[in-house]
Amino acid sequence: MPRIFHLLIVVALHVVVSSAVNVSLPLSPPSGSHSLARTLVSFSLEQDRWPDWSGVHSRNEFTNRALENYAELTGEPPKIRVGADSEDHTFWSPTVTINEDEFPPANSITPYPEATRITVGNEYYELSRFLPRGTHMTWGINLGADNVTNAVNMAKAIVRAFRTSAVRASGVVLDLIEVGNEADLFKNNGLRPSNWTVEEYVPDWISVTAPVAEAAGIRGRDGPVSIQGAAFASQQFTPGEIFDLGILDSKPGKAISQISQHKYSAAFCNGGDFPLTSFMSKAAVRGNLTVFEADIAATHARGLTYVLGETNSIACHGAPGVSNTAGAALWTIDYTLQAATLGVKEVFFHEGIGYKYNFFQPVSLNRSTIDGSPLDPPVAPHIQPVYYGGLVINTFVGKTGAAQIVELPIADSNVAGYAAYEHGRLARAVFVNLHAWLASSTGDRPAVHIDLDFASESSGAQADELWSRTATARRLVIEHADDTAGLRWAGQSYETSDVRPRGRLVLERLVLNEGIDLRSTEAVLVEF
Repeated sequence: MPRIFHLLIVVALHVVVSSAVNVSLPLSPPSGSHSLARTLVSFSLEQDRWPDWSGVHSRNEFTNRALENYAELTGEPPKIRVGADSEDHTFWSPTVTINEDEFPPANSITPYPEATRITVGNEYYELSRFLPRGTHMTWGINLGADNVTNAVNMAKAIVRAFRTSAVRASGVVLDLIEVGNEADLFKNNGLRPSNWTVEEYVPDWISVTAPVAEAAGIRGRDGPVSIQGAAFASQQFTPGEIFDLGILDSKPGKAISQISQHKYSAAFCNGGDFPLTSFMSKAAVRGNLTVFEADIAATHARGLTYVLGETNSIACHGAPGVSNTAGAALWTIDYTLQAATLGVKEVFFHEGIGYKYNFFQPVSLNRSTIDGSPLDPPVAPHIQPVYYGGLVINTFVGKTGAAQIVELPIADSNVAGYAAYEHGRLARAVFVNLHAWLASSTGDRPAVHIDLDFASESSGAQADELWSRTATARRLVIEHADDTAGLRWAGQSYETSDVRPRGRLVLERLVLNEGIDLRSTEAVLVEF
């Protein structure tokens, strides 16, 4: 790797401070603070074009490097779930080697549609070996077809793949099997009758998942492989409802170790106009996530893990001018860390080939992700702005696996803040200014001045001592919220052909008792 030069400086920006806020940081985590998983930022991949992500004859180097960058920050690669909509259109065949996909025509709203049928063979699952060493995976199985034989064949092929010498040598691990994606929508997409209910879902799921678990050798939730439950798209079906209906008392239900729900903040299925300024909203982020508080509590009460197993900005592959912008990177930071404060262990951001909301595009694209127009020449693999959000989050999470998170109350409707604690001590804080500074904005770019206070229940002297010290900061610099490129994280760009950072690493020296200036559409991470 090229040598990276570290530059410790005080960054002098022309800043017009329009407001100031006082932020109190506890020196130790309050009781009830949730832990931060090193895999907080994880990914859900559309199942149809899985080989594009992994590579076929050798690993996809772009995918590998993009994931390794994250792993280097936390010490563990993101978890990968392969499934989603095409999960319930996948069929195993003994005559197919890897996969054969059937796609509907592309259009300007959906330039890269999901396959309507995916036929896979054993080697399809063996491609898992090309992910970074130490990756933990969840694989989806078709419930929509209501075909027990096919579901069992898929389960056998998945388990068989992870027992091969090549996959075992790769260090990639199978954690979970998920049977059915967004079954609460089956009544809308023709996979079940229009009057299908959650009361019918539970025995249906049990009838397919029981033989799947048997075929996969899954005996309970504590084994090396267990079951991921729910994977619902909305509140039409909820974890609490299926618990009350006895799903956890069934034989396959006893193997559920994790509950997944899905969330998007809007939908672009039929097009539409989604103002970026309304999407970059601290209040909207909290409103979208707090609907899951009862589900999280019900899940934790039964000793199960809770994840957002599929999520992103706007459903149906994202919306142009929102999902593919720098503003979405800031939304990603606030959304992910807010979820963590509610007890969500991991947030699986959904990705597909050519989707507008992708963190990165792992293969060359021959048509525009925005309107489907031909690209000549094709655009090479590349990251998108939200990738920088993941860099900020993973730097905040750190490598110990012991960090805890607390949201910092900030009396500004645009500014969000969080603190991370290591072994009971304040370690890092991140502040995000969600006020949208657009290419069309005029005048002076406003900023918020953040004055820091340190609160200690045991020693005011300790707080005073820290307040007088200096700290190091990394800044996510963005020119405009609606930019689709040109971001810098701590002075470096990751918009390179190999996803390796270019440019000097810029670390700012902060005098804590002087506070921090944070411009509109910017984030800063402070390391104490």
